[in-house]
Amino acid sequence: MRLNPEVINIIEKVFADKILTKDEIYHLLSIPDHSIEAGFVMASADSINRNACDSKAEVHAQIGINLSPCLYDCKFCAFAAQNKVFRGRNELSIEEITKSAIKAEREKANAIFLMATGDYPFDRFIEISEKVREKLRPETTMIANIGDFDYEDGKRLKEVGYTGIYHAVRMGEGKDTKIDPKTRFNTIRAAQKAGLLIGTCVEPVGPEHSIDELVEKILIGKEMKPCYSGVMRRIQIHSSKLRKYGIISEYRLAFLVAVVRLIMGKKPIGNCTHEPNMLGPIAGANLFWAEAGANPRDTTAETSKSRGLNVKSCIKIFNETDFDIRHGPSLIYSKNAYNIDL
Repeated sequence: MRLNPEVINIIEKVFADKILTKDEIYHLLSIPDHSIEAGFVMASADSINRNACDSKAEVHAQIGINLSPCLYDCKFCAFAAQNKVFRGRNELSIEEITKSAIKAEREKANAIFLMATGDYPFDRFIEISEKVREKLRPETTMIANIGDFDYEDGKRLKEVGYTGIYHAVRMGEGKDTKIDPKTRFNTIRAAQKAGLLIGTCVEPVGPEHSIDELVEKILIGKEMKPCYSGVMRRIQIHSSKLRKYGIISEYRLAFLVAVVRLIMGKKPIGNCTHEPNMLGPIAGANLFWAEAGANPRDTTAETSKSRGLNVKSCIKIFNETDFDIRHGPSLIYSKNAYNIDL
């Protein structure tokens, strides 16, 4: 059996540090999951990824600070008001958030994320962030995963001690959410203008999503010049209208992670998969999230007791896939990683 020559040519182009065309990306995504070509794609992504990060993975800890019905109503989210998972406005205390952040720092997380629903009051988020920042080591990397904001708010995030943000134009944005994709783009530009680094991901991917939309969202991510990209699969929320479509397998997720790694090229240090799993790191991923507090993919109020893994569990998975763990502040969220040529 011989590999498809066209697939070989596309992979050789990646190793030669050349940019793939839209048609070439489409071709990669059209490869049958369990073909010899799919294995070649994943092995190639693994090789490029390990070389880019010197076989060192990172674990970032994310703390969801509130679990309230969100008016942006993203159909895939446990916080969506229409999904009726959580009722009433609830949030962790500053003491609880700080305790989780210090614990993650002690367990050697490379970055601490604070996450809030899209409609969470920005001033309150800044107030909490100031308190948490005071309790962490000065060198600890802090990242914000929040709703949309403008340039002035971006400057406030930078001033309070954030290195960057996580932001994405999600699958079905504007159709399965009440957020205009233009709003997401505006936030990304505002954050970059304010000096914040951007992490992104193709998410949340479900079985019904077309290759055309996958290509679109992958290229949107690449155009951001992010610190990293990657893929997250959609987790089924029992009351969501999207539940009928099901969930992609971890194998399919790993293949998509590999394709994104190849499309992003050889230079970026990071590439993520979510949620943490054994297949991701052998297909081009070197970034996991440990999660505590609220979680948009979980119907349990405290995700560390349910879906969310802790830092130690994430490290164990990476060790089992022959990755070392990078020590100290995140190198992925640094200007050294922010170097994708378009």
